[in-house]
Amino acid sequence: MDRAQIVHENFLKRVAKRDYPKGAAPRDELGDTDAVSLFRSQVLSRALDRTSRAMQKAGQGFYTIGSSGHEGMAAVAHALRPTDIAFLHYRDAAFQIARAEQVPGQQIAWDMLLSFACSSEDPISGGRHKVLGSKALTIPPQTSTIASHLPKAVGAAYALGAARRYPPEHRELPLDGIAMCSFGDASANHSTAQGAINTAGWTSVQSTPLPLLFVCEDNGIGISVKTPKGWIQTSMEHRPGIRYFEANGLDIYETYAVAQEAATYVRTRRKPAFLHLKTVRLYGHAGADVPTTYLSKSEVEADEAQDPLLHSVRLLDQAGALPPDRALAIYTDTCARTDRIAAEVATRSHLSSAAEVMASLIPPKRACKPTNGPSVEARAKAFGGDMRAMADPQPMSRLINWALTDLMLDHSEIVCMGEDVGRKGGVYGVTQKLQQRFGPDRVIDTLLDEQSILGLAIGMGHNGFIPIPEIQFLAYLHNAEDQIRGEAATLPFFSNGQFTNPMVLRIAGLGYQKGFGGHFHNDNSLAVLRDIPGIIIACPSAGADAVQMLRECVRLAREEQRVVVFLEPIALYPMRDLHEPQDAGWMDTYPAPDKRIALGDVGVYGGGTDLAIVTYGNGHYLSKQALPALEAAGLRTRVIDMRWLAPLPTEALCEATEGCKHILIVDECRRTGSQSEALMTFFAEENTNIPTARVVAEDSFIATGPAYAAPLPSKDGIIAAALTLTGVQS
Repeated sequence: MDRAQIVHENFLKRVAKRDYPKGAAPRDELGDTDAVSLFRSQVLSRALDRTSRAMQKAGQGFYTIGSSGHEGMAAVAHALRPTDIAFLHYRDAAFQIARAEQVPGQQIAWDMLLSFACSSEDPISGGRHKVLGSKALTIPPQTSTIASHLPKAVGAAYALGAARRYPPEHRELPLDGIAMCSFGDASANHSTAQGAINTAGWTSVQSTPLPLLFVCEDNGIGISVKTPKGWIQTSMEHRPGIRYFEANGLDIYETYAVAQEAATYVRTRRKPAFLHLKTVRLYGHAGADVPTTYLSKSEVEADEAQDPLLHSVRLLDQAGALPPDRALAIYTDTCARTDRIAAEVATRSHLSSAAEVMASLIPPKRACKPTNGPSVEARAKAFGGDMRAMADPQPMSRLINWALTDLMLDHSEIVCMGEDVGRKGGVYGVTQKLQQRFGPDRVIDTLLDEQSILGLAIGMGHNGFIPIPEIQFLAYLHNAEDQIRGEAATLPFFSNGQFTNPMVLRIAGLGYQKGFGGHFHNDNSLAVLRDIPGIIIACPSAGADAVQMLRECVRLAREEQRVVVFLEPIALYPMRDLHEPQDAGWMDTYPAPDKRIALGDVGVYGGGTDLAIVTYGNGHYLSKQALPALEAAGLRTRVIDMRWLAPLPTEALCEATEGCKHILIVDECRRTGSQSEALMTFFAEENTNIPTARVVAEDSFIATGPAYAAPLPSKDGIIAAALTLTGVQS
């Protein structure tokens, strides 16, 4: 028989008989009116679970992972303020419902049922997903099931303290607020959770303010893998820097009292705490899940006997707050009400086109205060002796450093973070002197954990900062790529543009490091980034371009709230010469602070029409090296530097290649999954009569030592391909 129906009938029978599960007497901290309100929130959460299953069976609903057994989270919501940002576990409907009771004008049952139905009228996602979330309730929407929201909760908590020291223009959260994140006991085992908890404790031990409440809802089940008894307490009770609290999540009186104590500790001490709640999971994991396939019937029935609604009726009865008959009436009336609303919700509109679904991929622009650039005095103080060198050509690494300095002078909400970016100044010296210029609050040396670096950035973006995180090497991104794909990029999509986390992610990457580090430090694959909807990927090849593109990237993050990846070719950081030693052919002077290259603008060098070489990054450098040989062979050639890899600058590429007889794509990424595949398709669709070929890297990792360049494009390879394509050499 359907376990949901069994739980429902058991509740009705046991309350009618006053057959309550045993438990402690109600504590004094929760008043009668508030206790009854919390019970109503719990009941609505339960009714929504039942209604969602009925909607799914009728083909009117599309989500059946419920919150039954976790209704004690209503008491946690009551212990917090509605302005405390909350990153919720997917079983926390009761939390959102109880928080809605704290904010006037909410229609929470209607709103949540619109979400179950994936109606375009759903106020949080606009019909794109069933998510908990609400702008009015300070609950960013979550789609994570494996605690990937914990790193950004750490970042949001850090941002609360940072905003006191450097108030951002678009601050969202109150200065005395706290951050809260909730998750299940099974999710606590995930590396993302462990990294976030470790980072929070480490930060706290350093006496850095971090007002964060972790809430672990321990039902003892990870679907078919049980959590060992005592595992959460043993592993979390003595974490350095984190205060441990525990409560019986089946008891709203105890849960409220302990949650209030934990929240007060976090709010007053500005330190993290861990609230461990005992819960049960009723029904299966979702509608299609049958718990008795991996749990014994006796175990399932034992959890059902501890139904938190039964505990709440007992406690309310003992406290004299609500008689059982009235509790039953609230339950039956609420179930009937959700069914009535569901019938109406089923008639509401849905998204019907790709354009409608995609409308929230790009976040809305926001008004920003005008900036006139840093003052002469501020620049002179920050740059010191570097000011005299600005008139001389410099390599890319130094020019990027100066660009970051100017940007941080101009925008006090910019914060840089990453491994070794501060005291060391970065592996390649790109961030040298920044910490001395702006202090450790704005140039943060982080732990060696890419998930925590990106989580810090995402969380700070929630509170109006413009984070510029650095991933030390492109290969290291793979440790944490879901923080971009599953968290940063999806936030505006699943919130219908109501929540954003803008950033400029700097990544040192690509190949050609003359054998240093092999594939760990020479990663020539961008596929993991290119397939993420909504993000921007920029890749400069020359120092002056890097400066002007970085300024545009910051503008895009600040004014258009975009997630931008700024990919810096490591091999070009120190590059000085182009053709001959000491020719200084690859250095530039520092562009004036008001100069920038707009998104989608490509670089065109030369006006030849025999051959257009479309390239970027190191490919641009190699193509420029090949030009003398091509010109000597009689090929009038132009080199087109894409600069912007996503979205593909199609209009600019069409204009840049107009009138050319042949197109050669030079792509240092691998043959499979590279930009060249998209470019070949694009040119085939747009210019079907123009012969097109490509020079790409092989589908291989990069070796350490002298063979490093063997699988990569080369100057000679470009020349040979160009001569073959144009027929100059068959």
